[in-house]
Amino acid sequence: MLTSFKKVLASAWETLEVVLIAVITVFLIRTFLIQPFVVSGASMEPNFSDGNYLLIDEITYRFREPLRGEVVVFEYPLNPELFFIKRVIGMPGEHVSYDNGKVRISDGDKTVVIDEAYLHLGDKVVDFFDDITLEDDQYFVLGDNRYKSFDSRNWGSVTRDEIVGIARLRIFPLSNFRIFEAPVY
Repeated sequence: MLTSFKKVLASAWETLEVVLIAVITVFLIRTFLIQPFVVSGASMEPNFSDGNYLLIDEITYRFREPLRGEVVVFEYPLNPELFFIKRVIGMPGEHVSYDNGKVRISDGDKTVVIDEAYLHLGDKVVDFFDDITLEDDQYFVLGDNRYKSFDSRNWGSVTRDEIVGIARLRIFPLSNFRIFEAPVY
């Protein structure tokens, strides 16, 4: 009788160990490596739609800075409990302006017009936001659907500390599974 009790106790302890290791592993992965994110709203259409389930890479930016064109998830500067998803357009130290439907970036030496092939604006021209010069740790972010996006044009830049990670995978809906990379400008 005592032997069977020891076997049950040993089996229960083994199960508890497996559950504990699984919980700790999931906690570490979600806290430091990858975090799920559900897109809410139309600000990033047609590339990201309402209800898309994404995996956000939290590791890459521990080793390098964000790049222009990458889609990032960040804490909303006016309320850190809210998270937004937008595309990095302006980099630290740059001057960002908008003219006749085109984003212009100046680093002091040269000015370039960003070719945003991922946008689907049709014949419409979005010609509004004030020029901004970014500080050393600031990024200018815009939604891909400029007509329905609440972004840096409305509340200013995002600091490096507010950026959580980069959108890497869309895993739901399964029919739209995709790995994302930054566009080449």
